[in-house]
Amino acid sequence: MGHGERRVGLARPGTGAPAPKHSKSERFRELWPDIKQMVYPRRGIFALGLVLMVINRLCALVLPSSTKPLIDRVIGQRDVKLLGPVVGAVVGATILQGITSFALTQLLSKAGQRLIAELRVKVQQHVGRLPVAYYDANKSGVLVARIMSDVEGVRNLVGTGLVDFVGGLMLALFALGRLLSISPIMTFFTGLFVVLFSGVLQKAFTKIRPIFRERGKINAEVTGRLTESLGGVRVVKGYHAEDRESEVFAAGVTRLLNNVLKSLTAMSLMSLSATVLMGIVGAVVWYVGAKQVLSGHMSLGDLMTFVAFLAFLIAPVMQVVNIGTQLTEAFAGLERTREVLRESPEDRDPKRTVKLDTLRGDVDFSHVGFAYEQGKQVLYDVTFRAEPGTVTALVGPSGSGKSTIISLVAAFHTPIEGDITVDGVDLSTVLLSSYRTQLGVVLQDTFLFDGTIEENVAFARPDATHEQVMEACRIARVDEFAEAFEEKYGTVVGERGVKLSGGQRQRVSIARAILANPRILILDEATSSLDSESEALIQEGLKYLMKGRTTFVIAHRLSTIRRADQILVVEGGRIVERGTHEQLYALGGRYWDLYTRQHGLEANLFLAPGEGDAVEENGAKGDAREPAAITEAMRMLRGR
Repeated sequence: MGHGERRVGLARPGTGAPAPKHSKSERFRELWPDIKQMVYPRRGIFALGLVLMVINRLCALVLPSSTKPLIDRVIGQRDVKLLGPVVGAVVGATILQGITSFALTQLLSKAGQRLIAELRVKVQQHVGRLPVAYYDANKSGVLVARIMSDVEGVRNLVGTGLVDFVGGLMLALFALGRLLSISPIMTFFTGLFVVLFSGVLQKAFTKIRPIFRERGKINAEVTGRLTESLGGVRVVKGYHAEDRESEVFAAGVTRLLNNVLKSLTAMSLMSLSATVLMGIVGAVVWYVGAKQVLSGHMSLGDLMTFVAFLAFLIAPVMQVVNIGTQLTEAFAGLERTREVLRESPEDRDPKRTVKLDTLRGDVDFSHVGFAYEQGKQVLYDVTFRAEPGTVTALVGPSGSGKSTIISLVAAFHTPIEGDITVDGVDLSTVLLSSYRTQLGVVLQDTFLFDGTIEENVAFARPDATHEQVMEACRIARVDEFAEAFEEKYGTVVGERGVKLSGGQRQRVSIARAILANPRILILDEATSSLDSESEALIQEGLKYLMKGRTTFVIAHRLSTIRRADQILVVEGGRIVERGTHEQLYALGGRYWDLYTRQHGLEANLFLAPGEGDAVEENGAKGDAREPAAITEAMRMLRGR
């Protein structure tokens, strides 16, 4: 693949230019495939729902239709025999209307809730397959809102909301036909006002839709910040920042409140317009109708029937105010959901067609360059080879590019220059599912789920037997503290493993990697949370884990990687030195400088007792070349 082709993928997902505005019809055309995809599998439910709705609406017409015979014949002509059939028809229609309403709610509301559940699963699965770069560009709280909240309004597309809306329109058509048969002139005047009000509503919804769309974004931002604040509660309390976090959250809630108030104002204005419409139409009907009755062109029963059917013509217009708002919210949520689903999963790359068998673990970087963002390159011409069964250690100052190299090994990102091969196969063409199942990772920031110790270890291999899990725990020295708990391996570790110490969490993480039995192993400061005694005990577990595997180690405590097969010194995104500990120390270059600085500080400041004691090399302590900067650093750390 050429250099220019790789750079196409540098744009951060979700941070591009805002989409151009489209007309209402264009937006509907864009969303129609998604709506059709949701509706088509439920066409049987919809068909039955429409039948029930037609029956329901026809039954609703019985009561207003009974007004004329009741007034003109039963009351006006004293035809008492007709009273029973009229009342019976009304009661029967009302009961049937109630039954169909119950059936519609049960049928369509449950279908809507099932759709929401399916969409949440679909969006979560899709988000889970997106590349790491997408997570870098979007807060976890925002993604939670996308998965849980944005799909909520979609129930109105399949639930009773849309069907009620369609049913109301059908009822309005029935009512319009009956009104025309009673008095065309009165129908003309009322219809004129209804058409005018419909135009006002269309304009109003054009203004309201962006408000609802913005509400989803604000809600996601507020949720994201709240999630971060709760997750980092120890940092917040440690810096006594409760008030500051409260102010940030309050500001977000205020933005959300202003958005809601704005939508409520718009909806209130629509309700006001609808109420005024009803008053005007009512006044016109009574005035014209009274004139018609007095002139003998209409009976009193006809007037009352007209008024009753007029309600069925106006009601759908009033219903538009509520259901139209719900549908607007549903479309806004569907658009936001669609934005997520349009993001391309990392395993959908058409180039990724190679399925790997069991790996040997031969990893080769050839002139690799990488940038997270266009024009901001972080790696330059990185070339090295990690052979099967060897340990490659990456050292260097923070921000030098060590973690980026590891991310490339894990195929979290793709280089913009050069190639990375695994067992001679270009990693950018490999199916990630066949590669990452042979990858094991132990991070410095150990992540544990809110489950038991055994569940967290078994996360690497859900099909592992209890005996296999226990063996991994024994090798990683998890048994030393787990056996002391009352629930033993069934002890719940809490969110992110908060109930365990840092060292205990690290051991669980190492046990998890041992159970995974990976071919390529990544250790990011795997023993950083352990005291010297625990580290010495767990080294045997790490030796077992690293045996026969290609291992990459990011190390800040340089004494832990002296036995690495090769050490790569990374600085400024480049490999500036490479070799074994002995070779690099003897070279007296950047590695020697890092090693002696750290060793001198640890020895003099009594950091990590036991660390850096007798080493094989002469001159590791008190070397004459030790930089004067150490003294200054010691003073700063001691506060002198």
